[in-house]
Amino acid sequence: MQVVSVNRGDGPIVLGQPHGGTFVPDDIVDRLNDAGRALADTDWHINRLYEGLLGNATVVQSHIHRYVIDANRDPEGVSLYPGQNTTTLVPLTDFDGQAIWADGQAPSADEIEHRRLTYHAPYHAALAEEVQRVRDRHGVAVLFDCHSIRSQIPFLFEGILPDMNIGTDGGVTCAPEIESITNEFSASSPYNTVLNGRFRGGWTTRHYGRPADGVHAIQMELAQSTYLTAEAAPWSYDPAKADRLRRWLRDILDAIQDTALELTP
Repeated sequence: MQVVSVNRGDGPIVLGQPHGGTFVPDDIVDRLNDAGRALADTDWHINRLYEGLLGNATVVQSHIHRYVIDANRDPEGVSLYPGQNTTTLVPLTDFDGQAIWADGQAPSADEIEHRRLTYHAPYHAALAEEVQRVRDRHGVAVLFDCHSIRSQIPFLFEGILPDMNIGTDGGVTCAPEIESITNEFSASSPYNTVLNGRFRGGWTTRHYGRPADGVHAIQMELAQSTYLTAEAAPWSYDPAKADRLRRWLRDILDAIQDTALELTP
C-alpha cells in the first residue's frame, strides 16, 4: 500500500492532507473493535473537496488512517492542547471518547515506534521535501493544512463548531499578512469563521511554520456539515454543498497565493 502520494505543482502553496486516508493494514483492523472499524474520525473526501481548486498547488496526501498513526501529532507524543481532551499519536479512543481497540489489543510503545517509522515519517519526509522545493523555487512557501471534522463533538468541544476554523497558533506560524487575508476572505464568505479558536493548528502547522525563513503554515479545519450530506455514516459527499464551499476555498487560496508572492524577497 502506498503510504503517501504527491502531486507536484509549480506554485507557492502546498496542500497537506494527513487525515483523508482510510487504509488500515489487515493485522491492525483485526485488533480494532466495532467503534474503531467504523473509522468515524476520517477527514472524509478532503482530497475531492480541494481537487483542482488551485491548479498550480502541490498536494501531499497520506493514505493511512489516523487510527494507525496520526500524522498530525507530535512524533514525541506531546499533547497539542494540554488540559483539553484530544487524541494521541496512536489514538486509544475516538473523538467521542469511546475505546477503539479490542480488549488487550492497544499498541505497545515498540509498536507505536514501528508505526511512526513506517507511516508517520514517510508522510513528513515527503511534505518537508515539497515545502523546501517550493521555498527554493519561489523564495516563499505556504503550507495550507486541509482538515475537516464533525461540527458537534461534546468530548472535544462545547456547542457547535464554526464552519471555518483557521489555525496559526496565535499568529506564530505565518506572516500577519497571510493570516489577515485568510481570515478576511473566510469572514467575507457565508460561513461562520473563527481564528485560533478551539483549533489553533496541529503539529504540522506548528512544526513547519517558520515565517522568518519564508515558510508559512495555516490549518483550515472545516465543519463537515459544510460539504457532507450528513455528519454520519455513510459520510456521503454532497456535490451541491461542496461546490458552494469550493468557490470560497478557491478565493481563499487565490488570495493567500497572491499575498505570499508579494512577500517574496
